[in-house]
Amino acid sequence: MVGFRERRTAPPGAEREARKVFRQAEAKKALSDYEKAQKALHENRERLKTERLAREAKSREPAAKAH
Repeated sequence: MVGFRERRTAPPGAEREARKVFRQAEAKKALSDYEKAQKALHENRERLKTERLAREAKSREPAAKAH
């Protein structure tokens, strides 16, 4: 008697190779997306840091002139 599940068989060689190539392409895309996100995060952090330092320097200016 055959169970309700079919027996799993290994895919043919060409299909295995195609899956391998597809997985590698997906991995590169995922890594590329991650790198883009990290670069955008870094650039935004640097921009905000520059703005904060400019604000802090501007707020210290009047205090320095008063003394």
